[in-house]
Amino acid sequence: MASERMLERGRRCPRVALRARARFRFFFFPALCDAIQARSYEMKEQAKSLGFKEEMVVVATGALPAPTGLGLGRSSSSRERRRTRRSSGQIRAVLQWNRRPELAGSRPRVVVVTSGKGGVGKTTVTANLGMCLARLDFSVVAIDADVGLRNLDLLLGLENRVNYTAMEVLNGECRLDQALVRDKRWTNLELLCINKPRYKMPMGFGGKALTWLVDALKQRPDGCPDFILIDCPAGIDAGFITAITPANEAVLVTTPDITSLRDADRVTGLLECDDIKDIKMIVNRVRSDMIKGEDMMSVLDVQEMLGLPLLGVVPEDSEVIKSTNRGYPLVLKKPPTLAGLALEQAAWRLVEKDSMKAVLIEETRPKRGFLPFMGG
Repeated sequence: MASERMLERGRRCPRVALRARARFRFFFFPALCDAIQARSYEMKEQAKSLGFKEEMVVVATGALPAPTGLGLGRSSSSRERRRTRRSSGQIRAVLQWNRRPELAGSRPRVVVVTSGKGGVGKTTVTANLGMCLARLDFSVVAIDADVGLRNLDLLLGLENRVNYTAMEVLNGECRLDQALVRDKRWTNLELLCINKPRYKMPMGFGGKALTWLVDALKQRPDGCPDFILIDCPAGIDAGFITAITPANEAVLVTTPDITSLRDADRVTGLLECDDIKDIKMIVNRVRSDMIKGEDMMSVLDVQEMLGLPLLGVVPEDSEVIKSTNRGYPLVLKKPPTLAGLALEQAAWRLVEKDSMKAVLIEETRPKRGFLPFMGG
């Protein structure tokens, strides 16, 4: 109400409006710059701890423009000095790639996403990696190998379009292209579900049947896909053995807690026994504040315990739950979150068969002035 009265008085008297704008600039604008400076510092520290590659991103910086036409009588040199003092409070945004990754290895690359322990984010990683690869102009087929508890169609928003599954293909009731569900947002991403959610695993379905499906995808008339991602069920029972049979690469998803690390170590041994040597690790749900307080193991500790190359580090993010409930992958969110950027860089490394190195960076926070609204 007070602001409306001030604007109404400003229409009648231009001098009153000029004073109100000057008051807004003197009190509110410096405090806003300081808040943005503190937030950009936190995001910069968190991005450093996640090991973002500087050569893979374009960092766009831009200082906040000072309001013009306020009639405060300041010279241009004074404005430049003030902008220089505020240069540390620039808004930083990691926006785009500057090149397209080159596909390493022969097509198609069959990658199984597994963990052993349930609830660590296998399906979330599979959905977002598949969407990232499709956005990078690679053809992707995502297979949900969890028969009784499939969820990959929910995360991709395709649950209402699954009419046929792989079991109908194996029984001769439909063709393979009828069972593949194409995403409307990115048509080079397709989903294949093994079975209906309420049905149990058939007795005749096993590793040979899934291998036959993968071979059929390789010999499609439309062309061989670049990536075949297999979402592995939790545990190390028959479903796990079936999912890893046709794969030649593995992405191990784990969280920095002892229960998940014990299961991940066990799964690593089983993968190596199945002659899968190319194993990379994604550490999910990392909280830098708990690592600093020594309440959570760091990424360096996790890598030292498992001894696997690091594909990516995904921080804890509340947007993951929101995107899951909406059936909208996190990597499509605008503006991007740190978790989405971490998954995009993990997809980039997966294409080029690259890995990242976790480092420990300690920096002291810059001192702030006693009176922030005075520019100190």
